[in-house]
Amino acid sequence: MEFQVLALILIIAAIIFLYRLLKVVPQQNAWVVERLGKFHAVLPPGPNILIPFVDNVAYRHSLKEIPLDVPSQVCITRDNTQLQVDGILYFQVTDAMRASYGSSNYVVAITQLCQTTLRSVIGKMELDKTFEERDMINGLVVNALDEAASNWGVKVLRYEIKDLTPPAEILRAMQAQITAEREKRALIAASEGRRQEQINIATGQREASIARSEGEKQAEINKAQGEAAAIVAVADATADAIRKIAEAIRAPGGEQAVQLKVAERAVDAYQSLAKTNNTMIVPGNMTEVASLIATSMALIKSSAVKPG
Repeated sequence: MEFQVLALILIIAAIIFLYRLLKVVPQQNAWVVERLGKFHAVLPPGPNILIPFVDNVAYRHSLKEIPLDVPSQVCITRDNTQLQVDGILYFQVTDAMRASYGSSNYVVAITQLCQTTLRSVIGKMELDKTFEERDMINGLVVNALDEAASNWGVKVLRYEIKDLTPPAEILRAMQAQITAEREKRALIAASEGRRQEQINIATGQREASIARSEGEKQAEINKAQGEAAAIVAVADATADAIRKIAEAIRAPGGEQAVQLKVAERAVDAYQSLAKTNNTMIVPGNMTEVASLIATSMALIKSSAVKPG
């Protein structure tokens, strides 16, 4: 019975000894080993052998990127406006030894430093700029934290502002400003539209007037050309008629025919005068008719001679 108890004790001691002797470190982890209370080594991933009861794993660190939610806080802008700010910080342990001995709690240290740096950065900016320059704020916070956190074995990768919340009064004022700006842009757009419309109408009227005047000009040119062509045609017809009359006069019996025609025209003229005045007009001297006929014949002969 005593032998069985002793064997059990030895088995338990062997298990404890093996547990203290062999340590398996997971991937992306770093374990800090102290030997007799003093820093000895950082165990890499995989199996590692320690001296039981002499070496002790004092700290275990994850080397993965860690997101840290930074608590919301009130910041005062340059124009004395309160601003509720909250964000998230991403960091990574790069030196397990410094992370173990550089700070008693590097997570709390990073959080507090992030808040104080954020208050300092926002305090140098006006309210409107804080909404426009988020990337700049994030960069300034990361630079300040990374410089200080290097002593703690931590690398600050990035910081992102999740929300910027001004007081309710400021929100209402900003909303009113946005509404007024949109109404202003709408009025400007409407006025630009009316202006462009007037320009288009004036341009269309000018082009229509030009086209109309060009049409009228072409019509006048065509009319003048038509009238000129008609005059030329009439003149050609008249000249042709005169030539034919002259040829008829030079023909045998032509002169007697012309005298007869002129006499008939003279008699017709007297008849017309009588009808118009309701009075019968008789020439006082019938020789006037012969004289009229002779004068007409002389004119006809002179006209007939010129074309020839």
